[in-house]
Amino acid sequence: MSQPAQAGDMMPDVAMETPDGGTVRPSDFRGRKLVLFFYPKDNTPGCTTEAKDFTALAAEFEKAGTAILGVSKDSPQKHRNFIAKHDLGIPLATDAQEGGLSDALGAWGEKKMYGKTFMGMIRTTYLVDADGRIAQVWNKVKVKGHAQDVLDAARAL
Repeated sequence: MSQPAQAGDMMPDVAMETPDGGTVRPSDFRGRKLVLFFYPKDNTPGCTTEAKDFTALAAEFEKAGTAILGVSKDSPQKHRNFIAKHDLGIPLATDAQEGGLSDALGAWGEKKMYGKTFMGMIRTTYLVDADGRIAQVWNKVKVKGHAQDVLDAARAL
């Protein structure tokens, strides 16, 4: 496993699949700020709350010149269902490939739950500046109030 990405590092430019079957990569957002939030699984309570919180603040992020992209290992079909079910107003991407963006950043790693150890997505958010450099990292995110904290940081960048 690689070292987790830190503030000051360049954001790796790895392509991911969009729900409509296209591709998206961090460099597509150059020239504006980008929030990349990695979450474990569509339609689970914490992930749903996080996606809805970012959706609720999407217009404020837009005013701050900041794009938002939610990322998990879920399939494009699961993303389409998640977006429709919760009326999400933010784009999602699938980072399913081995050695993908979550691996490059260190957002995919060992987790422990109920005494079991397994590999999974570690809830992590990256704020990327307009030049593609990571400005701030939130590791092991607690969902409550998180989207607002990220918005405040984006406004200050």
